[in-house]
Amino acid sequence: MDPFAPSKLGPVTLRNRFVKAATFEGQGDGRSVTDGLVDFHRTVAAGGVGLTTVAFCAVSPDGRGAPRELVMSPALATDLRRLTEAVDATGARAAIQLGHAGPVGTAVGGGGLAPSRVLALQAMRFTHAADEHDLARVVADFATAAELAVDAGFAAVELHFGHGYLVSAFLSPKLNRRRDRWGGTVAGRARLARTVAEAVRRRVGTEVAVTAKLNMADGVKGGLWLDDSVAAARLLEADGHLDALQLTGGSSFQNPMYLFRGDAPVAELAAAFPKPMGLALRLTARKFLPEYPFEEAFFLPYARQFRSALRMPLILLGGINRLDTVTDALAEGFDFVAMGRALLREPDLVARWQDGAGHEGLCVHCNKCMPTIYGGTHCVLVAPDERPGLR
Repeated sequence: MDPFAPSKLGPVTLRNRFVKAATFEGQGDGRSVTDGLVDFHRTVAAGGVGLTTVAFCAVSPDGRGAPRELVMSPALATDLRRLTEAVDATGARAAIQLGHAGPVGTAVGGGGLAPSRVLALQAMRFTHAADEHDLARVVADFATAAELAVDAGFAAVELHFGHGYLVSAFLSPKLNRRRDRWGGTVAGRARLARTVAEAVRRRVGTEVAVTAKLNMADGVKGGLWLDDSVAAARLLEADGHLDALQLTGGSSFQNPMYLFRGDAPVAELAAAFPKPMGLALRLTARKFLPEYPFEEAFFLPYARQFRSALRMPLILLGGINRLDTVTDALAEGFDFVAMGRALLREPDLVARWQDGAGHEGLCVHCNKCMPTIYGGTHCVLVAPDERPGLR
């Protein structure tokens, strides 16, 4: 399968099979679309990807996971059209990741909505167990946010069902201790994901792609693992509301390095925080930021379990840095590949691959890009005047 050939993501035709994964750009002011955010995605789009994804946009004010995150609203949708038009002009298409941070947002959101009451160590506060009213509101907020995204010109909507955010927390047996219809069995814990996907699809119709970023494993003892996540994926496939699943893992709430792999930039992260928080991070780093050796396509062994169990399109994510990794993954039956850090280092990597200029990216997986999200996400090895969004 040619990775550079036009391909269909649901109803949308993309110029190739490369997706810029949602990675928080650090370019927003929390209220409006900045020129830096537009430039960030215009640069990656011009670099050759088929689809570039605007990172986490909260479906409601209490759904934020970090300061300066955007919250979907009619005014923001109008503002976002600048970004989608800039991306479309390059020949790529734009997606937007929508979600509710849930327990991840305990320190900055509206109380840290979660399936059950648990201690959020980052904030030293307990989360708030969602009731039926909360969940009905969240589902409605997802649908409204998706409709606004379509109005803004996005070709695809990515629903965030991973990384310990609200829907992911409901899927996790470690965080979801409920015994009502939203908990217990896999079907109960997957109910929120299925309800959100259905509500969004009904609201946006069939002219745009709807995908979900789904955890395969939480990377914590007692958390979501392959047996349950594959079963949840089968339920989502049977419902028929999603055009693809992007397969991920780890938890911003409990184990973020499970997603990134490679070096844990503890010193750099500690320096980016106020001194008390920085000191606390240094003291807890071994537990909260354990290091995992980097391996090319590190999620592939887990993702193969999904490819074997499902017929729906799948997007492979996780440490893709080589062109032969891409072609091999497509040969195994994956439909798209999503790349994050490699494109921070080289936004034009896909175009250079297509031109035959080398087969491996320059990213060294140092993860020193992680602390830069507080001042404009970038690779520290890229000269300042060459960083998208920061010129």
